[in-house]
Amino acid sequence: MKRIFSGVQPTGNLHLGNYLGAIRNWVRLQKDYESIFCVVDMHAITVWQDPAELTRTTREVTAAFIAAGIDPEGCVIFNQSAVPGHAQLAWVFNCVARMGWLNRMTQFKEKAGKHKENASVGLFAYPNLMAADILLYKATHVPVGEDQKQHLELARDIAQKFNNDFERAVFPITEPLILGEATRVMSLRDGSKKMSKSDASDFSRINLTDDADLLAQKIRKAKTDPEPLPSEVEGLEGRPEAANLVGIFAALSDTSREAVLAEHGGQPFSAFKQSLTDLSVAVLGPMNAEMNRLLANPAEIDAILARGAQRAQAIAGPVLDEVYETVGFLRV
Repeated sequence: MKRIFSGVQPTGNLHLGNYLGAIRNWVRLQKDYESIFCVVDMHAITVWQDPAELTRTTREVTAAFIAAGIDPEGCVIFNQSAVPGHAQLAWVFNCVARMGWLNRMTQFKEKAGKHKENASVGLFAYPNLMAADILLYKATHVPVGEDQKQHLELARDIAQKFNNDFERAVFPITEPLILGEATRVMSLRDGSKKMSKSDASDFSRINLTDDADLLAQKIRKAKTDPEPLPSEVEGLEGRPEAANLVGIFAALSDTSREAVLAEHGGQPFSAFKQSLTDLSVAVLGPMNAEMNRLLANPAEIDAILARGAQRAQAIAGPVLDEVYETVGFLRV
Protein backbone atom coordinates (compact mmCIF):
# COMPACT_ATOMS: atom_id res chain seq x y z
CA MET A 1 0.00 0.00 0.00
CA LYS A 2 1.26 3.48 -0.85
CA ARG A 3 1.65 5.58 2.28
CA ILE A 4 1.81 9.37 2.61
CA PHE A 5 3.01 11.50 5.49
CA SER A 6 2.48 15.24 5.81
CA GLY A 7 2.25 17.79 8.59
CA VAL A 8 1.36 21.34 9.57
CA GLN A 9 3.01 23.46 12.24
CA PRO A 10 0.70 24.73 15.00
CA THR A 11 1.93 28.31 14.76
CA GLY A 12 -0.40 31.26 14.21
CA ASN A 13 -3.74 31.10 12.46
CA LEU A 14 -4.37 28.50 9.77
CA HIS A 15 -5.50 30.40 6.71
CA LEU A 16 -6.95 29.91 3.25
CA GLY A 17 -3.50 29.30 1.76
CA ASN A 18 -2.93 26.36 4.14
CA TYR A 19 -6.31 24.91 3.17
CA LEU A 20 -6.06 25.31 -0.61
CA GLY A 21 -2.33 24.59 -0.80
CA ALA A 22 -2.19 21.53 1.45
CA ILE A 23 -5.14 20.36 3.56
CA ARG A 24 -7.69 20.17 0.72
CA ASN A 25 -5.25 18.01 -1.25
CA TRP A 26 -4.90 15.67 1.73
CA VAL A 27 -8.67 15.25 1.89
CA ARG A 28 -8.58 14.04 -1.71
CA LEU A 29 -5.52 11.82 -1.25
CA GLN A 30 -6.91 9.91 1.75
CA LYS A 31 -9.06 7.79 -0.58
CA ASP A 32 -6.07 6.39 -2.47
CA TYR A 33 -3.26 6.33 0.11
CA GLU A 34 -2.70 5.09 3.62
CA SER A 35 -2.51 8.56 5.17
CA ILE A 36 -0.64 9.88 8.20
CA PHE A 37 -1.21 13.54 9.05
CA CYS A 38 0.71 15.18 11.84
CA VAL A 39 0.55 18.39 13.86
CA VAL A 40 4.29 19.04 13.98
CA ASP A 41 4.61 20.71 17.37
CA MET A 42 8.30 19.79 17.71
CA HIS A 43 9.08 21.74 14.55
CA ALA A 44 7.13 24.68 15.97
CA ILE A 45 9.51 25.16 18.91
CA THR A 46 12.54 25.76 16.67
CA VAL A 47 11.47 29.36 17.31
CA TRP A 48 9.98 30.53 20.64
CA GLN A 49 6.36 29.51 21.30
CA ASP A 50 4.22 30.53 24.24
CA PRO A 51 3.40 27.17 25.93
CA ALA A 52 -0.32 27.85 26.44
CA GLU A 53 -0.63 29.12 22.86
CA LEU A 54 1.16 26.03 21.50
CA THR A 55 -1.35 23.78 23.27
CA ARG A 56 -4.27 25.84 21.91
CA THR A 57 -3.02 25.91 18.33
CA THR A 58 -2.25 22.18 18.36
CA ARG A 59 -5.94 21.55 19.03
CA GLU A 60 -6.93 24.19 16.47
CA VAL A 61 -4.91 22.58 13.67
CA THR A 62 -6.37 19.18 14.56
CA ALA A 63 -9.87 20.66 14.42
CA ALA A 64 -9.08 22.17 11.01
CA PHE A 65 -7.95 18.79 9.65
CA ILE A 66 -11.20 17.15 10.70
CA ALA A 67 -13.46 20.06 9.72
CA ALA A 68 -11.88 20.09 6.25
CA GLY A 69 -12.85 16.46 5.74
CA ILE A 70 -9.90 14.34 6.90
CA ASP A 71 -11.39 11.19 8.43
CA PRO A 72 -9.78 10.43 11.81
CA GLU A 73 -10.94 6.82 11.56
CA GLY A 74 -9.47 6.18 8.11
CA CYS A 75 -6.35 8.32 8.60
CA VAL A 76 -3.82 8.63 11.40
CA ILE A 77 -4.00 12.12 12.98
CA PHE A 78 -1.66 12.88 15.87
CA ASN A 79 0.75 15.44 17.29
CA GLN A 80 4.43 14.81 16.68
CA SER A 81 5.64 15.06 20.30
CA ALA A 82 3.32 12.19 21.31
CA VAL A 83 5.54 9.72 19.42
CA PRO A 84 9.11 9.81 20.85
CA GLY A 85 10.50 8.06 17.78
CA HIS A 86 10.51 11.34 15.85
CA ALA A 87 13.18 12.80 18.13
CA GLN A 88 15.04 9.50 18.44
CA LEU A 89 15.32 8.96 14.69
CA ALA A 90 16.17 12.63 14.16
CA TRP A 91 19.26 12.18 16.36
CA VAL A 92 20.40 9.22 14.26
CA PHE A 93 19.89 11.38 11.16
CA ASN A 94 21.88 14.21 12.76
CA CYS A 95 24.76 11.73 12.63
CA VAL A 96 24.04 10.66 9.03
CA ALA A 97 23.42 14.04 7.36
CA ARG A 98 26.46 16.13 6.43
CA MET A 99 26.97 19.74 7.48
CA GLY A 100 27.38 20.72 3.85
CA TRP A 101 23.92 19.39 3.07
CA LEU A 102 22.32 21.48 5.81
CA ASN A 103 24.33 24.57 4.89
CA ARG A 104 22.66 24.48 1.48
CA MET A 105 19.13 24.59 2.92
CA THR A 106 17.66 27.89 1.76
CA GLN A 107 14.78 27.89 4.26
CA PHE A 108 17.17 28.19 7.22
CA LYS A 109 18.79 31.20 5.58
CA GLU A 110 15.37 32.78 5.02
CA LYS A 111 14.09 32.11 8.56
CA ALA A 112 17.30 33.01 10.39
CA GLY A 113 17.91 36.08 8.21
CA LYS A 114 20.84 38.22 9.29
CA HIS A 115 20.83 36.76 12.80
CA LYS A 116 22.12 33.24 12.13
CA GLU A 117 24.25 33.24 15.29
CA ASN A 118 21.11 33.74 17.39
CA ALA A 119 19.06 31.05 15.64
CA SER A 120 18.44 27.80 17.51
CA VAL A 121 20.33 24.63 16.62
CA GLY A 122 16.88 23.11 16.14
CA LEU A 123 16.12 25.54 13.33
CA PHE A 124 19.37 24.58 11.58
CA ALA A 125 18.74 20.82 12.02
CA TYR A 126 15.01 21.14 11.21
CA PRO A 127 15.38 19.23 7.89
CA ASN A 128 16.78 16.19 9.72
CA LEU A 129 13.68 16.07 11.92
CA MET A 130 11.54 16.44 8.80
CA ALA A 131 13.37 13.46 7.27
CA ALA A 132 12.73 11.50 10.48
CA ASP A 133 9.02 12.40 10.33
CA ILE A 134 8.76 10.89 6.86
CA LEU A 135 11.03 7.87 7.21
CA LEU A 136 9.82 6.80 10.68
CA TYR A 137 6.70 5.60 8.84
CA LYS A 138 8.54 4.47 5.69
CA ALA A 139 6.31 6.83 3.71
CA THR A 140 6.42 6.07 0.00
CA HIS A 141 5.14 9.52 -1.01
CA VAL A 142 5.00 13.03 0.41
CA PRO A 143 2.71 15.76 -0.96
CA VAL A 144 5.03 18.74 -1.38
CA GLY A 145 4.85 22.39 -2.33
CA GLU A 146 7.64 24.27 -4.03
CA ASP A 147 9.04 25.47 -0.68
CA GLN A 148 9.43 21.92 0.68
CA LYS A 149 11.02 20.20 -2.32
CA GLN A 150 14.55 20.80 -1.05
CA HIS A 151 13.76 19.21 2.32
CA LEU A 152 12.32 16.11 0.65
CA GLU A 153 15.47 15.84 -1.46
CA LEU A 154 17.47 15.89 1.78
CA ALA A 155 15.27 13.13 3.24
CA ARG A 156 15.96 11.06 0.13
CA ASP A 157 19.71 11.71 0.47
CA ILE A 158 19.65 10.69 4.15
CA ALA A 159 17.72 7.49 3.37
CA GLN A 160 20.13 6.62 0.57
CA LYS A 161 23.22 7.28 2.70
CA PHE A 162 21.86 5.31 5.67
CA ASN A 163 21.03 2.34 3.41
CA ASN A 164 24.46 2.52 1.76
CA ASP A 165 26.42 3.00 5.01
CA PHE A 166 24.84 -0.03 6.66
CA GLU A 167 24.37 -2.04 3.44
CA ARG A 168 20.71 -2.64 4.24
CA ALA A 169 17.62 -1.34 2.46
CA VAL A 170 15.99 -0.04 5.64
CA PHE A 171 14.31 3.05 4.17
CA PRO A 172 12.39 3.65 0.95
CA ILE A 173 13.48 6.52 -1.29
CA THR A 174 10.36 8.61 -0.81
CA GLU A 175 8.79 10.12 -3.92
CA PRO A 176 7.33 13.64 -4.11
CA LEU A 177 3.62 13.83 -4.83
CA ILE A 178 3.08 17.00 -6.85
CA LEU A 179 -0.59 17.48 -7.62
CA GLY A 180 -0.75 19.57 -10.77
CA GLU A 181 -0.48 23.33 -10.51
CA ALA A 182 -0.41 24.38 -6.87
CA THR A 183 -2.80 27.04 -5.64
CA ARG A 184 -0.55 29.86 -4.50
CA VAL A 185 -2.65 32.17 -2.34
CA MET A 186 -1.25 35.66 -1.88
CA SER A 187 -1.80 38.38 0.71
CA LEU A 188 -5.06 40.34 0.45
CA ARG A 189 -3.04 43.51 1.13
CA ASP A 190 -0.13 42.87 -1.26
CA GLY A 191 -0.53 40.50 -4.20
CA SER A 192 3.24 40.05 -4.50
CA LYS A 193 3.57 38.34 -1.07
CA LYS A 194 2.30 34.92 0.03
CA MET A 195 -0.62 34.84 2.45
CA SER A 196 1.09 34.23 5.78
CA LYS A 197 0.28 33.39 9.40
CA SER A 198 3.01 35.78 10.51
CA ASP A 199 1.82 38.90 8.67
CA ALA A 200 1.14 41.68 11.18
CA SER A 201 -2.16 42.58 9.49
CA ASP A 202 -5.01 40.14 10.11
CA PHE A 203 -6.70 41.65 7.05
CA SER A 204 -3.92 40.23 4.86
CA ARG A 205 -5.34 36.70 5.21
CA ILE A 206 -8.54 34.70 5.47
CA ASN A 207 -8.28 32.57 8.61
CA LEU A 208 -10.16 29.29 8.77
CA THR A 209 -11.65 30.54 12.06
CA ASP A 210 -13.11 33.72 10.49
CA ASP A 211 -16.90 33.92 10.63
CA ALA A 212 -19.01 35.03 7.65
CA ASP A 213 -19.10 38.71 8.66
CA LEU A 214 -15.34 38.99 9.11
CA LEU A 215 -14.72 37.03 5.92
CA ALA A 216 -16.96 39.44 3.97
CA GLN A 217 -15.22 42.43 5.52
CA LYS A 218 -11.76 41.14 4.57
CA ILE A 219 -12.73 40.44 0.96
CA ARG A 220 -14.44 43.83 0.66
CA LYS A 221 -11.27 45.56 1.90
CA ALA A 222 -8.88 43.43 -0.18
CA LYS A 223 -6.54 45.54 -2.29
CA THR A 224 -7.45 45.81 -5.98
CA ASP A 225 -6.82 48.24 -8.83
CA PRO A 226 -9.21 50.70 -10.54
CA GLU A 227 -9.71 48.67 -13.74
CA PRO A 228 -12.56 46.16 -14.16
CA LEU A 229 -11.82 42.44 -14.35
CA PRO A 230 -10.39 41.37 -17.71
CA SER A 231 -12.15 38.74 -19.82
CA GLU A 232 -8.97 36.75 -20.48
CA VAL A 233 -6.12 35.50 -18.28
CA GLU A 234 -3.55 37.55 -20.21
CA GLY A 235 -5.28 40.66 -18.87
CA LEU A 236 -4.14 39.75 -15.33
CA GLU A 237 -0.48 40.36 -16.22
CA GLY A 238 0.96 43.07 -14.00
CA ARG A 239 -2.16 43.04 -11.80
CA PRO A 240 -1.13 40.82 -8.86
CA GLU A 241 -4.09 41.65 -6.59
CA ALA A 242 -6.63 40.98 -9.35
CA ALA A 243 -4.83 37.75 -10.25
CA ASN A 244 -4.91 36.66 -6.59
CA LEU A 245 -8.67 37.15 -6.17
CA VAL A 246 -9.38 35.38 -9.46
CA GLY A 247 -7.10 32.51 -8.38
CA ILE A 248 -8.88 32.21 -5.04
CA PHE A 249 -12.28 32.15 -6.78
CA ALA A 250 -11.07 29.48 -9.23
CA ALA A 251 -9.65 27.32 -6.42
CA LEU A 252 -12.75 27.57 -4.22
CA SER A 253 -15.06 26.76 -7.14
CA ASP A 254 -12.76 23.99 -8.46
CA THR A 255 -12.60 25.57 -11.88
CA SER A 256 -10.06 27.40 -14.04
CA ARG A 257 -9.15 31.08 -14.04
CA GLU A 258 -10.29 31.14 -17.68
CA ALA A 259 -13.76 29.97 -16.66
CA VAL A 260 -13.94 32.55 -13.86
CA LEU A 261 -13.04 35.39 -16.23
CA ALA A 262 -15.42 34.12 -18.91
CA GLU A 263 -18.24 34.52 -16.37
CA HIS A 264 -17.09 37.62 -14.47
CA GLY A 265 -14.88 39.50 -16.95
CA GLY A 266 -15.83 43.15 -17.36
CA GLN A 267 -17.34 43.39 -13.87
CA PRO A 268 -16.20 46.06 -11.42
CA PHE A 269 -14.42 44.63 -8.39
CA SER A 270 -17.31 45.54 -6.11
CA ALA A 271 -19.54 43.02 -7.92
CA PHE A 272 -16.81 40.37 -8.18
CA LYS A 273 -15.95 40.69 -4.50
CA GLN A 274 -19.58 40.07 -3.58
CA SER A 275 -19.58 36.88 -5.68
CA LEU A 276 -16.30 35.83 -4.07
CA THR A 277 -17.73 36.50 -0.61
CA ASP A 278 -20.80 34.37 -1.33
CA LEU A 279 -18.63 31.53 -2.63
CA SER A 280 -16.18 31.75 0.29
CA VAL A 281 -18.97 31.64 2.87
CA ALA A 282 -20.57 28.66 1.10
CA VAL A 283 -17.31 26.68 1.03
CA LEU A 284 -15.67 27.77 4.27
CA GLY A 285 -18.78 28.33 6.41
CA PRO A 286 -19.50 24.64 7.16
CA MET A 287 -15.80 24.09 7.92
CA ASN A 288 -15.79 27.06 10.28
CA ALA A 289 -18.89 25.76 12.07
CA GLU A 290 -17.37 22.29 12.55
CA MET A 291 -14.08 23.80 13.77
CA ASN A 292 -15.95 25.86 16.35
CA ARG A 293 -17.93 22.79 17.47
CA LEU A 294 -14.74 20.79 17.95
CA LEU A 295 -12.87 23.61 19.69
CA ALA A 296 -15.74 23.88 22.16
CA ASN A 297 -15.11 20.19 22.98
CA PRO A 298 -11.34 19.89 23.56
CA ALA A 299 -11.77 16.43 25.10
CA GLU A 300 -13.03 15.16 21.72
CA ILE A 301 -9.95 16.57 19.97
CA ASP A 302 -7.63 15.13 22.63
CA ALA A 303 -9.23 11.68 22.26
CA ILE A 304 -8.69 11.77 18.49
CA LEU A 305 -5.04 12.75 18.97
CA ALA A 306 -4.52 10.04 21.60
CA ARG A 307 -5.95 7.33 19.31
CA GLY A 308 -3.89 8.65 16.43
CA ALA A 309 -0.70 8.60 18.51
CA GLN A 310 -1.32 4.95 19.45
CA ARG A 311 -1.77 4.04 15.79
CA ALA A 312 1.30 6.07 14.79
CA GLN A 313 3.39 4.39 17.50
CA ALA A 314 2.30 0.96 16.26
CA ILE A 315 3.85 1.80 12.86
CA ALA A 316 6.86 3.75 14.13
CA GLY A 317 7.96 1.38 16.91
CA PRO A 318 9.08 -1.53 14.69
CA VAL A 319 10.82 0.88 12.29
CA LEU A 320 12.81 2.46 15.13
CA ASP A 321 13.67 -1.02 16.46
CA GLU A 322 15.01 -1.93 13.01
CA VAL A 323 17.08 1.27 12.87
CA TYR A 324 18.55 0.74 16.36
CA GLU A 325 19.43 -2.88 15.57
CA THR A 326 21.01 -1.79 12.26
CA VAL A 327 23.09 0.93 13.94
CA GLY A 328 24.21 -1.49 16.67
CA PHE A 329 22.59 0.06 19.74
CA LEU A 330 22.53 -2.50 22.55
CA ARG A 331 19.01 -2.93 23.90
CA VAL A 332 18.78 -5.31 26.85
